[in-house]
Amino acid sequence: VLDYFASNEEMFAKLRASSQESGYDVIFPSADYVSIMMKLGMLEKLDLSKIPNSKYITEFALSKATYDPKMEYSVPYYLGASGIAVHTKYASNYEKSWNIFGDKRFKDRMVMMDDIREVLGAALVHLGYSVNTTNPAELERARKLVNEQWKPNLVKFDAESFAKGFASGEYFVSHGYAEAIFEEIPEEKWAEVDFFLPEEGGPLYLDSLCIPKGAPHYELALAFIDFIHRPDNYAQLLDRFHFPASVNIEADQYRTTIPFYTVEQLANYELKEDLGANLEMYNKAWETIRYVD
Repeated sequence: VLDYFASNEEMFAKLRASSQESGYDVIFPSADYVSIMMKLGMLEKLDLSKIPNSKYITEFALSKATYDPKMEYSVPYYLGASGIAVHTKYASNYEKSWNIFGDKRFKDRMVMMDDIREVLGAALVHLGYSVNTTNPAELERARKLVNEQWKPNLVKFDAESFAKGFASGEYFVSHGYAEAIFEEIPEEKWAEVDFFLPEEGGPLYLDSLCIPKGAPHYELALAFIDFIHRPDNYAQLLDRFHFPASVNIEADQYRTTIPFYTVEQLANYELKEDLGANLEMYNKAWETIRYVD
């Protein structure tokens, strides 16, 4: 059985409802949900002696995985960040910063992701704050920045079709994931696109390989995780999506493509953490951005 979920929330809800009888052997949650499921006892402890290729996981990835730095319940799968794509035939002399969304020259030709943590995280970092702040005053400043300076220049917030819109020329500037954006553009036209990670940093995501509690084939699940991280296998993932070798450094020697961005560019990016009850502050701020004109 192979299932795809639209969000971590949907996957989490199914696992919670199944009461350890989901039938899944391996799941790929994001960092904040790994943390949540660890606390709730929803994950099997990993026998790393059965995952020898885990030795190739980078110190960089483990330094970001502060919730499980010894890989007791999760093995990093991929670590990356959203950035900004610009059509260079339509735009020039722009800031390589989140503040490009405040540039009125590109009004009604820009889009940001419809994602609460990505958008507010970008604004928080631009203002010099943590993407995980629980300070109401800092969050309010970020909300005002988005609402008053960025949102008036946007066509919309879009999590589903930002890449298609950018590829078609509807948007000159698009917030999003490099792998999604370049997937929609013929390779011969990639040179016309400037994709960059904003210089001030931003929110980081880390997807992991985990075994849910009660997995029917625990030993096979361990073998699968090890297979994924065999360097020549993992290199195929890097080639398919043009990812940097941010998680499995040994795989870099087997890759045949150039990554869309480098590991070094991710250095000042901050992992999105589980906010617990403080997420409600973000939800309220987001409601005024998304649903109030």
